[in-house]
Amino acid sequence: MDFLTLGIILVVIGALLILAEISVPGFFIAVPGTVLIILGSVYIFMPNIGLVSTVIITISTAVVATLGVMAFYRVLARPALPTTTTIDKLVGKEGVVTAKVMPNSLKGKVKIDSEIWSATADREIDVGKKVVVIKGEGVHVVVKEKR
Repeated sequence: MDFLTLGIILVVIGALLILAEISVPGFFIAVPGTVLIILGSVYIFMPNIGLVSTVIITISTAVVATLGVMAFYRVLARPALPTTTTIDKLVGKEGVVTAKVMPNSLKGKVKIDSEIWSATADREIDVGKKVVVIKGEGVHVVVKEKR
């Protein structure tokens, strides 16, 4: 096999790896894909380059491609801060009763946004009624029926 054929094969395999990375990101195969494309291009355009030069180009390309892909992913997939809800942020929010709310009991449940909270109130509130959070106590909320 001559260097031209080998170069074409390497470029095709590298392009396929990069296409696979684009369609299913996260496998980190863009680095070998980039290395194969550059190495294949070297074989195509400089077939008599020699073994030492080929090794130097391969290692240099691998290091640069690795750092480039890592920087790209760092920008592309920034870690999202965890979303947490504190009791204080619930005051004034509206919700819906999912389990009957009763005075002096934490068996009542209300759905506020997408979270379910234990709830109590100064009087009974039936399932399906809209409520407003008036304060938080520990890990539960105190609600009143919305009028």
